[in-house]
Amino acid sequence: MRLLQLHEFHLNRSASFLEVRGNEVVDHYQNVLEEYKALGQTAGVIDLSFRGRVCLTGPDRKRFLNGQVTNDVGILKSGSGCYAALVTAKGKMVSDLNIYSLENELLLDFEPGYSASVIDRIEKYVIADDVQVVSVANDYGLWSIQGPHAPSIIRGLNLGIESRETEFEFSSVHHAVFGELYLVTQRRFTVIGYDLYVPVSSMDAMAERIEKEVSAVGAKLCGWRALEMRRIEAGVPRFGLDMDEANLPPEAGLESRAISYSKGCYTGQEVIARIRTYGKIAKLLRGLKIEDPSAKLPVFGDKLFHGGKEVGSITSALESPTVGAKIALGYVRREHNMIGTELTVRTGNIEMPIKIVDLPFVHPC
Repeated sequence: MRLLQLHEFHLNRSASFLEVRGNEVVDHYQNVLEEYKALGQTAGVIDLSFRGRVCLTGPDRKRFLNGQVTNDVGILKSGSGCYAALVTAKGKMVSDLNIYSLENELLLDFEPGYSASVIDRIEKYVIADDVQVVSVANDYGLWSIQGPHAPSIIRGLNLGIESRETEFEFSSVHHAVFGELYLVTQRRFTVIGYDLYVPVSSMDAMAERIEKEVSAVGAKLCGWRALEMRRIEAGVPRFGLDMDEANLPPEAGLESRAISYSKGCYTGQEVIARIRTYGKIAKLLRGLKIEDPSAKLPVFGDKLFHGGKEVGSITSALESPTVGAKIALGYVRREHNMIGTELTVRTGNIEMPIKIVDLPFVHPC
């Protein structure tokens, strides 16, 4: 397992850890519910340094990547970015990506444990292009500041770096103490948030400064579990759980965020364009809600039924303190995935009614 650079920092603050695809992750510190509340009411700061990060360099990088991903990288100016899917020639997902256009490189940020598959997929199509693909996960750490008071934390850190209002826009600064810093406007659920990229040599010093500012504004250091709770409430699918290599991006509901239908050709484009033209998508990721407070919480892989026929399965589930009910994400076949449709979920030997509802479960604030 690849340990976090700040393992001792987190351990000294009573962190509990888990493994996500070969990477150490802070699961929580002392009270998951308090961390969850902080993310929604004040702010939470999460060490996301375990995420995968790859840079593309070379003069052909933008044109090349634009021919490999679902969104329009060609229009990105330095200091901007977008969300996209990296797919195979058959349109199946290899990863989802946050893409940022730096002055001399493109930075790809994605879920942990997929660096090898992302690099292999990209390099497969580098033929005559002047493009270099470099993993930079060991060069930079990543702090994510999420919640209503996130702007106050950024100001309080006094890093001399400007926060942007538009999502995926970012600023950079060469700080005398911390080195080259990048601040990205990045919502990881439904409230304002920022990702702060920090050189690994400065992560310890930055951790101390962040902890002081978090305490000053009544925010909290948070772990993966609280962030996952907010993610599910926001209806945001996670690659490796709610979508994977078997999925087409439209099945996961990524059309509005990750797919450009006007950019021209890219690998896998024909399959995805055909889905849009003919509307034949076999299944769709849906929000699901269990009204019965005594019902058991479903788990990943639990089957969904309609009239005794299997029509889908659960991917993520949560007993939501904000919604006041058990909620889930799951795939439902197109014949039965209309909002309001009543289904049955089977968990173990128990069957329970579950209804398809609109996403997100909790709306932006």
